[in-house]
Amino acid sequence: MAGKPKLYYFDGRGKMESIRWLLAAAGVEFEEEFLETREQYEKLLQGGSLLFQQVPMVEIDGMKMVQTRAILNYIAAKYNLYGKDLKERALIDMYVGGTDDLMGLMLMFPFLSAEDKEKQRAVIVQKATTRYFPAYEKVLKDHGQDFLVGNNFSWADVHLLEAILMVEEKKSDVLSGFPRLQVFKARISSIPTIKKFLEPGSQRKPISDDKYVATVRRVLLMY
Repeated sequence: MAGKPKLYYFDGRGKMESIRWLLAAAGVEFEEEFLETREQYEKLLQGGSLLFQQVPMVEIDGMKMVQTRAILNYIAAKYNLYGKDLKERALIDMYVGGTDDLMGLMLMFPFLSAEDKEKQRAVIVQKATTRYFPAYEKVLKDHGQDFLVGNNFSWADVHLLEAILMVEEKKSDVLSGFPRLQVFKARISSIPTIKKFLEPGSQRKPISDDKYVATVRRVLLMY
């Protein structure tokens, strides 16, 4: 029997958080090794574990996988969260891609100055409420189903909930004009594996703080 997947990253969200979300949604237990020193990172590099010299890296099923999207694709397919046919998979890819664009606006947020954070916060909320959330509200309205694709729980639902919660951290009432997304948020959050991941003490990471930023800068020599 294969061991638990092992995640190599910092003790914070970054690009690994969506991987944690998807594994948790699938009910898969995983281990983590947090990078805290440059020496740890260089050891992974010298050992040939990081194909493109970057993290995230996940050990799973005898592979050392890098590239976030490749890791997510594999997990989604392995645990039946990637649709039942090619058309559903294409829709999931499309929705995940849109959500990624929104989440990309938040990736470097912890590393910004206080002034730039306020500017970026406004951009995030504006893009969420005028481009991305209206699109998903329309998808849910048009097909009248509980989930984004095929009326089955999929990676697209997991990714969208993660993004919604991240934007709500920037503006708590951001869903006020999106009644279907409010229902969607409640529904997906109540799925047992997701509910467990949202509870205190899980491996979900909090909002990135100054300690996380300092660690990333130190390990990756971002000065």
